[in-house]
Amino acid sequence: MASLPHLVQYQGSKRNLASDILKFLPNAVDRMVEPFAGTAAISIAASYQRISQKFWLNDLNQPLVKLLELIVENPEKIANAYTSIWNEQHSNSLEHYYQARDKFNRTNDPQIFLYLLARCVKGAVRYNSEGLFNQSPDKRRKGTQPEKMRKNIEGISKLLRNKCKFTCLDYREVLSTVRQSDFVYLDPPYQGVCGNRDTRYFSGINFDDFVLGLEALNQKEVAFVVSYDGKRGNKTFGKSLPAELGLKKIEIEVGRSSQATLLGKDEVTIEFLYLSPFLLRDRNLEIESYISRSHKPLIVLEKHGQFSAAT
Repeated sequence: MASLPHLVQYQGSKRNLASDILKFLPNAVDRMVEPFAGTAAISIAASYQRISQKFWLNDLNQPLVKLLELIVENPEKIANAYTSIWNEQHSNSLEHYYQARDKFNRTNDPQIFLYLLARCVKGAVRYNSEGLFNQSPDKRRKGTQPEKMRKNIEGISKLLRNKCKFTCLDYREVLSTVRQSDFVYLDPPYQGVCGNRDTRYFSGINFDDFVLGLEALNQKEVAFVVSYDGKRGNKTFGKSLPAELGLKKIEIEVGRSSQATLLGKDEVTIEFLYLSPFLLRDRNLEIESYISRSHKPLIVLEKHGQFSAAT
């Protein structure tokens, strides 16, 4: 999936794991729903593989959803805006970044948000206690070159244009209205942030509420997959989703973290994937001992005992 168009090196993106995740989906689904869409890496990959041609992209982060909508439906406008903003930074790139950040926090302009995402440290979104974007610029680079950004924008638009519904709803509202014919891919903030404020995420979720939402999907016989937590070496992060949900837990091996490599540790990072009962029903998937090895580099950011993958 490395050749697929992508927006930015967004922290937590499943772009590098998309080929592994899509192995467990049906060959075709009526509509793919992403309640925690982020930069829509899984929907982009699913469109490319023609698994689905209808998508519901939802995220509570409104500027991010507005940005996705611009990219998909008006690629020329957002590509031109990015080029203009990017070119303005050459006289004093650091000061330009901080001015752009201040303006974004006043306006929530998605065009400015794209520049901030492309230029900020490690593609890692950060918010302060007031909900304002406060990540610093990467001083080693000036962000994606406009020509490359335009190519990726045009590629994403080609795959998703006129196929998407865009919303900024609480994930529970999305889950309450999905149909039995939908397929739902959930990539929520991991448990280190659930129920608590964390600067790395626009909003966390409560573990018990999330379990109730999955129970409701089971009751409606909706097929779904959940990316949720994982382990590094002998250390497991977060508690497993309850056995009562009837989910099949898969381990996807994503390689050694850069941190482990630097420290000379032989620690492999694994992400957990949970498959719903109605995804497995009537399908002969050989997954009893499945571990996918992607052999792709993974940056693991750790704070307060929680990790998140940055591709």
